Amino acid sequence: MNHEEEGMTLVEHLTELRKRIVWVLLVLVLGMVVGLVYAKPLILYLQSIAPIANVNWHTFSPWEPIKLYMNFSLVTGLLIALPFALYQTWAFLKPGLREVEQKASLLYVPFAFFMFLLGLAFGYFVVFKMAFLFTSSISANLQLTETYGAAQYFSFMFNILLPIALVFELPIVVMFLTKIRVLNPLLLKKVRRYAYLALVVIATMITPPDAVSAIVVALPMILLYEFSVFLSATIYRKQLLDDQAWEAEAATLEGSSKSVD
Repeated sequence: MNHEEEGMTLVEHLTELRKRIVWVLLVLVLGMVVGLVYAKPLILYLQSIAPIANVNWHTFSPWEPIKLYMNFSLVTGLLIALPFALYQTWAFLKPGLREVEQKASLLYVPFAFFMFLLGLAFGYFVVFKMAFLFTSSISANLQLTETYGAAQYFSFMFNILLPIALVFELPIVVMFLTKIRVLNPLLLKKVRRYAYLALVVIATMITPPDAVSAIVVALPMILLYEFSVFLSATIYRKQLLDDQAWEAEAATLEGSSKSVD
């Protein structure tokens, strides 16, 4: 950290934060414009594949097609803005990190984006399809004619995909909080049973109301938590070694100072 960065006032930090937030919002808007351009082919593609291929779609109000475009625009904007927002977060925190930490934490950006995409894929190909087939089977058992509203269908889909994608960010959050010494693997192991319970509750809320579906979703989430504990332990061990090296160096300097005196 250089002298100029050390001398930054709170107002200067807040001004810098505001500028970075403005840039993130601008990228989000640009991403939404891209989403508007590609919304139609993407919607038509999703309509043509399982689990809802060859089904007639309906709209129930004049605003629904516009709402559909805006939903896809927002999701596309979030996908495009996410890596840029992560980079801006890293750049804002960079002055408070040592050089080694700066390089290591920069790797969080592509890793976080990859985990978000992995969460979306898991949410769509596993959880969403499972939930849709479950609800369709209930309709068939009740001899109901399924009439799909386009806006309702995609709202149902996004309400499942986005929470799961955010849960997949858990390892990144744990790594970051461990890096700044807010969390450590000892604490994560201590609260493991409560974390498991919370993850099972989340899995139950976003899946059909049957035990198999909840287990299918809860198991990957629990594995994510254990992976987070492993990553936290790796960072924590490195921190302990660095602290020991710093203490040894400080003791050596103190001993040399006393011998000179």
